[in-house]
Amino acid sequence: MQPDTVAVERRRTDGALREELQHRIGAAAFNNWFHDGVQFQLSAERVVVGCNSPFMMNWLKKRFRADIQESAVCVLGADVEISFEVVAQPVSSHSATRPKSDLAVTDSAERSAKPRRKMSSQTPRRRLADMVDFVVGPSNELAWTAAQAVGAHPGRCNPLFLHGGVGLGKTHLLEGIYRALRRNFPACQLMLLTAEEFANHFTKAMRERSLPSFRHRFRSADILIVDDVDFLNGKMVIQEEFLHTFQQLESYGRQLVLASNQHPRLFSRCSDELITRFLSGGVYRIERPEFDTRIEIAKRKLKRLETEVTREALKFVAQRFVNSVRELEGALHSLSTYSQMTGQRVGMAAAQKVLADLERDCVKVVRVPDVERVVCRMFGVVPEQLRSASRQRTVSQPRMLAMFLARKHTDAAYSEIGRHFGRNHSTVVSAQRRVEDWIQEDLPVRLASGTWPLKELMQSLEHELRAS
Repeated sequence: MQPDTVAVERRRTDGALREELQHRIGAAAFNNWFHDGVQFQLSAERVVVGCNSPFMMNWLKKRFRADIQESAVCVLGADVEISFEVVAQPVSSHSATRPKSDLAVTDSAERSAKPRRKMSSQTPRRRLADMVDFVVGPSNELAWTAAQAVGAHPGRCNPLFLHGGVGLGKTHLLEGIYRALRRNFPACQLMLLTAEEFANHFTKAMRERSLPSFRHRFRSADILIVDDVDFLNGKMVIQEEFLHTFQQLESYGRQLVLASNQHPRLFSRCSDELITRFLSGGVYRIERPEFDTRIEIAKRKLKRLETEVTREALKFVAQRFVNSVRELEGALHSLSTYSQMTGQRVGMAAAQKVLADLERDCVKVVRVPDVERVVCRMFGVVPEQLRSASRQRTVSQPRMLAMFLARKHTDAAYSEIGRHFGRNHSTVVSAQRRVEDWIQEDLPVRLASGTWPLKELMQSLEHELRAS
């Protein structure tokens, strides 16, 4: 069967499934639950029901799983497997933050057109985040001010390095800088991409023996904006190439803007020369948004979602979802779905019920190996070293921190943690007490090429643990 014929057949089958399901549950119920926000992916053995939120997924699973199963059997003529998944929906151009998949190099436009020397003439295929949509508060005010300055006067803060946990708005600010520069300096050659995409372009150039073209492309940019720079940590060959690109741009006074989940000093497997380059400009941390900032973010998001929520319910959401903007937005999407389904304003009782379901379904269980992996990545050691008998400070200190975090973030008993690291119960108790003393005194910890305040290091470790 030809590809076009297969596509036509799939559309016909999808339509038949929807028609059969509507016949079984009634037109009103079908239009209310399945008309918007639900996708069907069909194969000979499986039907995947794609939903736009965890709450919608659970609701459809409880209410209509049997009806979908019977409709699929009727249409496909076999006992197919039914599964439910949360699928990505189109992102609003005014969203307060952007998923990583939204960050784009203008590379897609290049593949469909002849190569152009000036990348500024290429418009991204989607609308990037704008600085005016960014909600400013004490947690991010310095970073936002620096971003505004670069967007208006590139070169004054060079390089600009933003760092902070996942989902706090770093990508939003990078895209905002990109848009501001395009408005203010339309003749400039701008590049916006992730460090992983830089690595992919470099690897492709090596494979195709086109390194001169690759280097000309990146080193002739007027402004280079790179997200997720911590991706370079441990990738020495790519680091070396990025360093030379950095040096070339810097020597000509070109603006660089970088973002990472970690402070550059925490890059345990990165060359000292590259780290010092990162530190040579302005380095600004974005913290988790405080309560008032979360309230304002929620208000703006709900306005765009056209969802009414009572003041008490709004405060409840802001109090419960504190780790990142994305987490907060996910909760608001669930409330919006509930409001659309019921046609009612979301009150306190509804918010508690909907979000209780969401938290239960999305709960993350942290295990001792998860803690071990995060600590090893941060300190540049391997699990075998943490479990060894070595008493060297470069090993014993990460080991004690790992024991402390395992006790704090997992349900494992002292004896279980001790067995994992090749120690006994009393050693874990002792490590916990020592780390508590270190945190109280905020002792500096040796890491890579320098020292780091323990409280900030612990914050970074716990951010990594939540994101891993």
